[in-house]
Amino acid sequence: MNDHRNWAIWAADCAERILRLYEERGGADAGPRKAIEAARKWAAGTMTMADARAAAFAAHASARRAETTAAAAAARSAGHAAATAHVKSHAPHAAAYALKALALSGGAVQPEQEWQMRNAPGPLK
Repeated sequence: MNDHRNWAIWAADCAERILRLYEERGGADAGPRKAIEAARKWAAGTMTMADARAAAFAAHASARRAETTAAAAAARSAGHAAATAHVKSHAPHAAAYALKALALSGGAVQPEQEWQMRNAPGPLK
């Protein structure tokens, strides 16, 4: 699997690990979950970049409708995961928004950041 696809999988993993913060704290639709699925499908070669990008836009729309800032950050994490299909540099944004969602919800940020660093497919820039 190529480097770009590995970053998409990692970004989807980062977003999925905190997706509950969207679903439990004010997320009213499945846009972020579908964006995570889109990132994985694109990485597997079963979805076009354009369709993954559309899923990213939908997740960002979900973020704008979220009831809490933590839920919005979690949705944005998912949106950036799907957007990684378009440009690899979205992957670190998925990770950063995942950490932001945790911080806003009072969650443990450091262990998650350590997980991200250990599992990243390359150096984070």
